[in-house]
Amino acid sequence: MTAPRALPAPHDTPLDLGGRTALVTGAAGGIGRACALRLAAAGAKVRAVDRDAEGLEARAAIAAAAADLGGAVEPHVLDLTDLDAAEAAAAGTDVLVNNAGLQLVRPIEEFPPDVFHTVLTVMLEAPFRLIRGALPHMYGQGWGRVVNISSVHGLRASAYKSAYVAAKHGLEGLSKTTALEGASHGVTSNCVNPGYVRTALVEKQIADQARAHGIPEERVVAEVLLQDSAVKRLIEPEDVAQAVAYLCGPAASFVTGTSLILDGGWTAH
Repeated sequence: MTAPRALPAPHDTPLDLGGRTALVTGAAGGIGRACALRLAAAGAKVRAVDRDAEGLEARAAIAAAAADLGGAVEPHVLDLTDLDAAEAAAAGTDVLVNNAGLQLVRPIEEFPPDVFHTVLTVMLEAPFRLIRGALPHMYGQGWGRVVNISSVHGLRASAYKSAYVAAKHGLEGLSKTTALEGASHGVTSNCVNPGYVRTALVEKQIADQARAHGIPEERVVAEVLLQDSAVKRLIEPEDVAQAVAYLCGPAASFVTGTSLILDGGWTAH
């Protein structure tokens, strides 16, 4: 009887994206920046997409100066509310990381309808258009990775975040549908669901939450953001980037249509 093929040990299968093109949205800072640099370190040519031109140039300079990077980071200035341009930008992409987001904390009766529309456009409709633009190339080569940066708010709701919660819940469904359609083409699609990450977006939320709850900002992190988290600290962007890298690597080839939760135990309740 033929002996079963030995599977390579994890340390024998490092992430190698040499010759691959990755696109990361919201790449000028925070999670997007960390993801762009991590994928470039694995050898990918990264299209770093953001509407913040100055931020992109600064991040690209950092990446270019890192001698150990095997890939490259190319800035691509794009406002994701331009949906046709977003779809076109994803053509030829092997790895797509949908990360861009925005947040406003307000009660529903005070939530501006135009902001609600913008949040869903950037965080749900734009990912759909980016996936739509990327899939033909992925299908053609029989390989692709779609990673959607969701949130614990894609799985649980919080008051005063109607647009964000709605967009993230929608992104979860879009990711699962992509997984079902892409499986026979060698394409996986997953969500990464962090809790509160140390980013400029969260820093702004602290001020917004303080106003919404009527408490001082210094109490927001412990009593609001991390109230249900067993691990009482913010997540670092690099932690999220490592989860993205795992989903792009050989050890995750059978992982699709699911959510990788990094919430410090919040959803364990």
